Amino acid sequence: MLQSVANSPSAVLGKSLCKWQIVISVYSSFRNITQCIFRYMTTTGKCSMEEMEEERLDDHNHNYRDGTRDAYTFMRAQLSNEAQLFCSPMISTEPTGSCGGIPPRREPRYMDSDSSSISSETSDTDSPGASGSTPGKLTLNSATKFLMNSMTVEDYKNIYWPKLECAIEHLLTQSPSDHNSISYEQIYSHVYKCVCQQHSELLYNDLVWKISSHLDQVSAQLLGTPSDGFIESFNLALTQYTAALQCIVPVFIYMNKFYIERKLNQDLRDILMRLFSDHIAEKHVNTLIPLLQNAHSMPFQVRPSTMANVVKGLYALRPEWSNLAPALFSQFIPQIHPPAVESQLSDYAAQDQKLQMELSQKGFPRGDQSRKRASEES
Repeated sequence: MLQSVANSPSAVLGKSLCKWQIVISVYSSFRNITQCIFRYMTTTGKCSMEEMEEERLDDHNHNYRDGTRDAYTFMRAQLSNEAQLFCSPMISTEPTGSCGGIPPRREPRYMDSDSSSISSETSDTDSPGASGSTPGKLTLNSATKFLMNSMTVEDYKNIYWPKLECAIEHLLTQSPSDHNSISYEQIYSHVYKCVCQQHSELLYNDLVWKISSHLDQVSAQLLGTPSDGFIESFNLALTQYTAALQCIVPVFIYMNKFYIERKLNQDLRDILMRLFSDHIAEKHVNTLIPLLQNAHSMPFQVRPSTMANVVKGLYALRPEWSNLAPALFSQFIPQIHPPAVESQLSDYAAQDQKLQMELSQKGFPRGDQSRKRASEES
């Protein structure tokens, strides 16, 4: 009776289902372990995608239980090796000269997928000259390196500002046609580091002081210039200073962006142009305007390009200076005079008639008047 029950179709079917459930569970476990191995080995670069696929297909043809055991043994061995590689130095009791007996961290090396050679993309500590490869030296992290590279006020005054001052002096004194023999990249690098190290205010004050001192020297030189060459000397000073600003402002753009514009709400070029106005133009404008008027009344006494550059320069520095000589400024700058109004049309007509009479008295003919209407006779 019991044998018949055991040999019944339902019992046989139950045993078959149990066996298949075991096979499916073993296959699922094997598949999960295979995926873990695949991710691990592709991450470490020890085999390619094609090799992993071949191994997976080859293992699929073997017994599931044996394949699972082999994969588990391989995975355990690999993890043990990695743990020994990264953890064994941490528990070393041998004196190495580093902090707490912990050697500097080494970046993993990458194996080339096409060959067995080690890739050249290694960390700096792997090189022979690196500090991490030398026993007894401490490897600095990013925070320590930042503190070691920090700039003190003494470093700024003794190292960085003297270089910047020399470059600024060269730019202010060179002729516009001279070749620039300084490194703009180095100047910008020094300015960038000074701003990053919180020395923006000190750098700004030193820059203003340096340019102000230079402008005072130029102003003293103009005082000793004779009147017949004063316009040319002023034009040279203005042109040279403007050309220097075209080089100074770009290399100090980082300070301008993160200190002057944000904290002072100003622009570096406007500040430096005001320095020229305060230290040179304002001191000599009362001498310069009469000389310009005299030169304008006598054509070609001064070159027209020089006259135009000086007049436009004065107007750009302070537009209110045009009120000192409206007739002079109106010859080079449009719309200097106030706009015409209807109530003064009779005055404008009287001025035109007066000008015509003066021209006729000087011998300028009025031309053919035969076709002119009688009502338009003056």
